[in-house]
Amino acid sequence: MPVLSMFYGIIVRMYKENTGKHNMPHIHAEYSGDEIVITLDGTVVEGKIPKNKFKLLEAWIEIHREELEANWKLLANGEQFFRIEPLR
Repeated sequence: MPVLSMFYGIIVRMYKENTGKHNMPHIHAEYSGDEIVITLDGTVVEGKIPKNKFKLLEAWIEIHREELEANWKLLANGEQFFRIEPLR
């Protein structure tokens, strides 16, 4: 699964799943062994990460929503994704 960004110990990945419960645009984030799947509109599909890291992730998604949507389309078409700036 392609790594889009890493910041404050959070690793953000994205891949296109054509079937199943994750077929809407979403990201997978991991922090210290905890994982969360969250849609680009901020809805948690499954999992959890610590609250303070979740707030950072939400802010990052809001800042980079257009880039995330672009990457989702690229991956859906089998094209190369691009990395997204980390939260600083």
